[in-house]
Amino acid sequence: METRRRFLKSVGLGSLASMAIPGISNSASPPSQVKFVSTWSHGRVANKVALKAYKDSSDILSAVENGVRVIESEADGRSVGLGGLPDRSGRVTLDASIMRGNGACGAVGALYNIEHPISVARKIMEDSPHVMLVGDGARQYALQNGFPDKELLTDETRRDYENWKAKEKPDLPPVNHENHDTIGLLGIDPQGKMAGACTTSGWAYKIPGRLGDSPIIGSGLFVDDEVGAASATGLGETIIQVSGSHLVVELMRGGKSPKEACREAARRITKKFSKWKSGDVQAAFIAMRNDGEVGAFAIKKGFQYAVQEGEKTDLMDADYLTR
Repeated sequence: METRRRFLKSVGLGSLASMAIPGISNSASPPSQVKFVSTWSHGRVANKVALKAYKDSSDILSAVENGVRVIESEADGRSVGLGGLPDRSGRVTLDASIMRGNGACGAVGALYNIEHPISVARKIMEDSPHVMLVGDGARQYALQNGFPDKELLTDETRRDYENWKAKEKPDLPPVNHENHDTIGLLGIDPQGKMAGACTTSGWAYKIPGRLGDSPIIGSGLFVDDEVGAASATGLGETIIQVSGSHLVVELMRGGKSPKEACREAARRITKKFSKWKSGDVQAAFIAMRNDGEVGAFAIKKGFQYAVQEGEKTDLMDADYLTR
């Protein structure tokens, strides 16, 4: 005890506070030009729209919001917004979250008949005292704030739903099924400001009221200017179990690269209890560090992610655990 006291006296509390913690650095230089990374092949379109929106607004949050909005409006996507596959009652319900790197965030869950849940999430973040609204309350908030009422079930998805009911399909979709194709989009500007957006119609034919990881800050999305950002896609129940996106960011804070952090998050999911058929579980992560380095990793083969740096676009195949 006496030795400890002498040590504290000699260094002083101020000196202790300034001691560097290994693996943590906030001094990284941001990229010289705006950069985006997003999930799945539709991320290429989202990235290009995000880039244009950034050029128009110089706001990284508006960029990621507009990038995912275009995917929410793709009627043939089956997994995000308009044309999404419905829950067991035949209603398309949407989940979304949005976040700035300073901690400001908003989310919406089980929202129906509103085409752009990501913009409702932003409205909640900026103009309400809350972070998340769900269900009927979320819908009323959207309508009161000028978001138009719109039927999201298309002729094609209605037909898919009727076929599913007739055939009694199993609840769990196969790996990389289109209804897991959440769009997560992360961005950083040349000043080091970061933002992220995540939106989905969720698990096809889910029990009404189900929320996945996408609207949950820390699971489907997490952004911190001091470290970086992450987003997730796949079976949300497993991602929630490890608070996946927050985990990825904290692993980067501890010194792991974006890819290493995503790999560890995927590995931890495989080590946790699961009531889902383990051979069919897919989950994947994308990450961006605050110097612009990006990475991704998945449990199973098949996950792709899109990278946009300036005018250059790349679609990448993520590495994976299960060989």
